[in-house]
Amino acid sequence: MKVLVIGDIVARPGRTAVLERIEDLRERYKADLIIANAENLAGGYSITPPLVEELLAVGVDVMTSGNHIFDKREAIAYINQQPKLLRPANYPPGTPGNGMWVGQVNGVGVAVINLIGRVFMGPADDPFRAADALLRELDPSVRVRLVDFHAEATSEKCALGWYLDGRVSAIFGTHTHVQTADERILPQGTAYITDIGMTGSHAGVIGMDRDDVIARFLTVTHRRLESAKGDVRICGIALDIDEQTGRARGISRFAIKHES
Repeated sequence: MKVLVIGDIVARPGRTAVLERIEDLRERYKADLIIANAENLAGGYSITPPLVEELLAVGVDVMTSGNHIFDKREAIAYINQQPKLLRPANYPPGTPGNGMWVGQVNGVGVAVINLIGRVFMGPADDPFRAADALLRELDPSVRVRLVDFHAEATSEKCALGWYLDGRVSAIFGTHTHVQTADERILPQGTAYITDIGMTGSHAGVIGMDRDDVIARFLTVTHRRLESAKGDVRICGIALDIDEQTGRARGISRFAIKHES
């Protein structure tokens, strides 16, 4: 099975790039399944239902998220209605939405799990134990298992990769918006990368206008961040997974410049 994972889509530049290039990407990577992190869709903060539905309509199959998913009120009710939009599974009990999607891709059982880190992040339950619980829930026949770990600390991401090696097909990091160069297949067959990068404008600071961000470091009267423009790139990874065993056969990262 070929899986395409698109890194954090940030604001209009990122959305436009995905909308305009998704068919090219599907063909280039022969993707059977496309996953995208959507927590920054709406101006860099959370989602709106129309934006999610627009991306689903053009071929994104499942969307993961992270710490900004509930920044907009409309996300709270909508996430209960849209099973293909995930929030971190290790948020406290009672949080709207689900942290795992299970479905069929070309007749093969697939699970997509969304977790969030605790180091330098907001309050959340233990992602390691949450992963254990979710994997116990899965039918053993669902062998293709993909984990988006939305976390800040490289050490926490790497530790979870080793912890889940051999139990999931791939674990990929999101949140920092800076693609790392450590993609590999771990000894027990799990594909791993610390961060798959960001889809949006690379002319600013992790997708936001550089002057707005610099002002936050220089003054106490900083302004609200607006998204950057220009130098748009689509970042992510392409995975090749053995459908019979769930083990990864390949992982490659990409950072494709997009001219709108």
